[in-house]
Amino acid sequence: MSLDAEKVRLGVTPTLWWNDDFRNIDIGITFGQCVSEMALAGFQGCSVGHKYPTDVTELKAALDLRGLAVSEPWVSTYFTINAMEEQTLATFHQQLDFIKAVGGTEMVVAEFGGAVNPLPVAVFANRPIFDDAQWDALTTGLNRLGKIAQDEGMRLCYHHHMGTGVMTRAEVDRLLANTDPALVNLLLDTGHLAFAGDDPVAAALAHADRIKHVHLKDVRPDIVAKATAEGYSFEAAIEAGVFTVPGDGSIDFVPIFEALADAGFEGWLVTEAEQDPAKANPLEYALKARAYLREVLGW
Repeated sequence: MSLDAEKVRLGVTPTLWWNDDFRNIDIGITFGQCVSEMALAGFQGCSVGHKYPTDVTELKAALDLRGLAVSEPWVSTYFTINAMEEQTLATFHQQLDFIKAVGGTEMVVAEFGGAVNPLPVAVFANRPIFDDAQWDALTTGLNRLGKIAQDEGMRLCYHHHMGTGVMTRAEVDRLLANTDPALVNLLLDTGHLAFAGDDPVAAALAHADRIKHVHLKDVRPDIVAKATAEGYSFEAAIEAGVFTVPGDGSIDFVPIFEALADAGFEGWLVTEAEQDPAKANPLEYALKARAYLREVLGW
């Protein structure tokens, strides 16, 4: 069984062209160049970066011109820290309105309460470890967001992330076990899970029925080992080249795609590689990723 090209779309994130979390990782590439190169490389959609037009009509026109759709908006949630629930809900509704306006269907969220990935500190040593009360707050909050999304015809996908309280396979397992499968889906980020020290193939096999969105990142194992042993910050690891595009690192994506196909996956496979564009030419790596996907998917 293989993934169906009619039901699976291939996207790419602008983090090949610039970094949205660390804006110093930037060589001045414009929005126009970025989305033009996405289309040139053969992708069908993209996530949204900080250089994109904020006017929905202007953004949609620019993407429509290039045959691109929006794969997802990002919402950082803060259910595990104090006095942030209302702000989280307000941001979620704002992004929900945005994705509806541009014709998308996916809402991507990640819990950033206590997150250290934006900070210049060792990411493994300092990332948050949630207590039982925080886990209850998080899973309850995610079920609530999932119901809001579902009522609007949208799908909620949770993104586990380096430097956060849901970083490892064990934490992904706990989150899925304690959220409603009808409301909360998993965004599998292969690179984040591999960097965390876990096996993305095993995670895909275990949770294929919950995975509704995928970020395809590969890792350079020598950089993973160095960043882990020497206590790199998340930014330092990115600048060192810990991530690359699928097919350029050590992850075997074929069994992941097979597991998803067996589960009847329909949705976005989004190429992502947070790299320094001064060291890794964005178009070159986008083309490399698309060629690899064409080879292993057959389309």
